[in-house]
Amino acid sequence: MAVVNHGHGAAIVSTQDDLLAAALPFLDAGLRAGDLVALTCPPDTVALLSSELGEKAMAVESEPRISLLGARAPDALTMCRRYLERAVAGGQTGGSGRLRVVAEVDFGDDPADWREGQRFESVYNRLLGAAPVSAICLYDRRRLPAAVVESAAATHPQLVRGSTWSVSTGFQDPGVYVPSLPLPRAPVEDGDPVFSVENAPTLAGLRHQLGAVLATLVADRDQQEDLHLAASEIAANAFRHGVRPVSARVWADGDRVICVISDGGTSYRDPLSGFTPAHGLDLSLGGMGLWLARKLWDHVDVLPTDEGLSVRLSTRLR
Repeated sequence: MAVVNHGHGAAIVSTQDDLLAAALPFLDAGLRAGDLVALTCPPDTVALLSSELGEKAMAVESEPRISLLGARAPDALTMCRRYLERAVAGGQTGGSGRLRVVAEVDFGDDPADWREGQRFESVYNRLLGAAPVSAICLYDRRRLPAAVVESAAATHPQLVRGSTWSVSTGFQDPGVYVPSLPLPRAPVEDGDPVFSVENAPTLAGLRHQLGAVLATLVADRDQQEDLHLAASEIAANAFRHGVRPVSARVWADGDRVICVISDGGTSYRDPLSGFTPAHGLDLSLGGMGLWLARKLWDHVDVLPTDEGLSVRLSTRLR
């Protein structure tokens, strides 16, 4: 096994010493190389690493929005790209031109959030795998459910123990791994929806109906508008790119809203859709539907079926 300092690696740790043995050599190598070095970790881990680094910690930045600790997936990827741009620009003025990140994984307590986190870690390999970025993701057994820890080998091409990186034999290509994740379903979906239309005649009419039902379910006005905007964009995708009939169903239980929009077509079957705008960062070109949905709803699932395609949106109410 070779010692390397690049790639997308997972360090599975069980003690503070394990964590420091993986993170400190990696950070020190980045500082010596002139990398742009950043932490995206909970505050206690930032404090621990900063204390161990001593004066060198002054050159290390802390930004939770590079990961799901501080942002939803599209915004985390955008923030990572901003740091990459800074790293590349720094390489033109004496730096290495490389970004180096230590990220501590915490997907939350909800299995639906674990799925989002696992999907993000997997998709990262496709979207940023060729970029000049090195990352260690810390999976701490003391904090994380066993299922999340076990997923690290499938979502990271490299495994890290101390300063040694080795190939993860369990790694799966995102195009294989993401569709293999368990299909989502909440208990509320076993009951009758609060809204249902099986063959919406027009996009304008469906948008209006979705807005009306969300107004009755979502007390926070800003969240109501965000959810309606994203659901309307998914409905527009179904009308413009799918095959009729277009249907929609909404469930709610007081804590969560779930909206499923379906059509009979085959558009957007790529499980990696929506992590960046479909036509690039020039938003005037469109292609924002799934990207907006991932920004504004907690969970977005693209579900191909024998009948066509469904997009399932789910979010907690605030």
